Amino acid sequence: MGIKKFIDDVVDFLELDKFSAEGKKKSIKKLLVKLEEREERLRKIIVKKHGKKIKKKLKEDLAIAQLQIKKAKKHLEKLSK
Repeated sequence: MGIKKFIDDVVDFLELDKFSAEGKKKSIKKLLVKLEEREERLRKIIVKKHGKKIKKKLKEDLAIAQLQIKKAKKHLEKLSK
């Protein structure tokens, strides 16, 4: 997956309306911060008591966020070289 496609996918996942891609590295850093914030919020929500269906959905979203974080770090590493 190319960096531009990755950025577009993460922007869609985070439902960001006004996101401007200034530079690849800078954009990925911003998205990484937002993904980590989302991951933290999802972890806090999962701890609270909810129904099984809601917890399952939240855990799926958490897994996606974790995967996106891993990919973002990989792309940043690639851009740093």
